[in-house]
Amino acid sequence: MSFIITLLAAVFVFSAVIAIHEFGHFAVAKLCGVQVNEFSIGMGPVLLKKMHHGTQYSLRALPVGGFVALEGEESPESQQAEREERSDLEERPLSQRSGAGSTPNGGALNGEELSQPTGKPLNEAPVWQRALIMAAGACMNFLLGFVVMAILLAAQNEPITSRVIYAIEDGALCGQTGLEAGDKVLAVNGRRCFVANDMLYELMRTEDYSASFTVLRDGKRVELPRVQFDTWQDEQGETHMSIGFTVYGIKKTPVNVIKEAWNSVLYYGRIIFTSLMDLLRGRESINDLSGPVGIVTAIGQAASYGWQDLLELLVLITVNLGIFNLLPFPALDGGKVVFLLIEGVTGHAVPEKIQSGLTLAAFAVLFALMIFATYNDIVRLVTGAI
Repeated sequence: MSFIITLLAAVFVFSAVIAIHEFGHFAVAKLCGVQVNEFSIGMGPVLLKKMHHGTQYSLRALPVGGFVALEGEESPESQQAEREERSDLEERPLSQRSGAGSTPNGGALNGEELSQPTGKPLNEAPVWQRALIMAAGACMNFLLGFVVMAILLAAQNEPITSRVIYAIEDGALCGQTGLEAGDKVLAVNGRRCFVANDMLYELMRTEDYSASFTVLRDGKRVELPRVQFDTWQDEQGETHMSIGFTVYGIKKTPVNVIKEAWNSVLYYGRIIFTSLMDLLRGRESINDLSGPVGIVTAIGQAASYGWQDLLELLVLITVNLGIFNLLPFPALDGGKVVFLLIEGVTGHAVPEKIQSGLTLAAFAVLFALMIFATYNDIVRLVTGAI
């Protein structure tokens, strides 16, 4: 039963974050007048399809993934969509082919809409429109995270957690080294705190159980260079930090929910970016990298705790996907935006051979990382580490 729950939860999360990403590309392409040949939910063989205003809307057999095929985009998905459209056209009777058997006002016979292109090819669109289309997928991921987070905050019974200290425990070291009741925490270790969890995240990253705080006290900004925290040891002898203070709750109003949801997206984005930087700087081991198996395992665990934990993990994954796709790496949307920025500044497109070569090399690197991460996941799964 737990396997089925994990499978259904994983399909739900992956389908949601990928479908909304592709919808972002699709919607902005349509708004910019670019021809969309196909918008597909799922991958693999086509189960259902419908032509509407020159675009084929498809539901495919594998319920994980999806794609948007744009006219004039040299991507495998676009080429596949064009091949399928040509094959489908060749199998039709002549009277049903594009340009044949149409009515004077442009309608198709038998109520079936013709597959005539209704927009311009992507490569003929202005640079700014192409860049907007490439970035739209990640933006929709951030929007999904915001909407889901707002729903979670509105549904919970507890008030929103603030960054204002309500009370400090008697004898707590943090109170002896600078913090006071009424302080509003603005930053920890020089990093701005968007939500209360930002404080915990930064404190977890400290190595000597101390941190610098920037607080708002009596309307003035105060710097606390070294706030220290109490520690305790568990039965295994591991040392843990004791926070030593509590914070106020915020009344749940529509405005506060919207603000907290947006700040939560920023919080998730920052911890993802910080983790990536830690990985590049060697602070985090590449052996800690998780792949599809680790993500599915985490989804299964979250689903076992309840729908709220599952949706919160969905927020983390969709923000992660958005940030990852905006990285200036040739195989990703961010890399395509970089190529377009170069074209916009120089007035000349990066040669197709260079783009194709860099993209192919980048795909190879990403594929190798995925294999390595999957191997790590399997090892951790076998050894009981996850």
